[in-house]
Amino acid sequence: MRRNKLLCNTRQEMKKGVLTFFCGKMGAGKTTKSLEVSQERNAVLLSEDEWLASVYPDSIKTLEDYVKYAGRLKPQMKKLAQSILASGTNVVMDFPANTIPQRKWLRSVFSEIQAPHELIYIDQPNDTCLEQIAKRRAEQPQRAATDTEEMFEQITKYFVAPTPDEGFNITVISANG
Repeated sequence: MRRNKLLCNTRQEMKKGVLTFFCGKMGAGKTTKSLEVSQERNAVLLSEDEWLASVYPDSIKTLEDYVKYAGRLKPQMKKLAQSILASGTNVVMDFPANTIPQRKWLRSVFSEIQAPHELIYIDQPNDTCLEQIAKRRAEQPQRAATDTEEMFEQITKYFVAPTPDEGFNITVISANG
């Protein structure tokens, strides 16, 4: 009986891991930064692009395909991230937080289990993003069909920068410093 009580107290007092996630236009450097942050913080990295490519290989050709398959992936990714955070391990999610609905979903990941969070906003001008997309297309030919200026324009129409009134713990990384 005493042992069970001690285990319950220990679990209740266990510190939750920190969820870190990113906002920035296509090509801003979210994936690069997520790798960096996951290594610095000894965190589990969950990459939407990697999961989508693995679970739905060769299925994403359009923005509509992305929305469809990303939506299917999210419930399991949420459970996985929450389980890892609840164990006290930090999680870096390389999932976009580029729209209010995307941020709302990411908020549910940490808020439902009362875990701390950080939203890193990578604020880059369009020309920098387009240069990085061109470089990525050259380095990763399998992304040539989707990493285009046209796709950037299509996706950027939906981009909404985070604002303080959304209530996130935001760190801004900008081209100006």
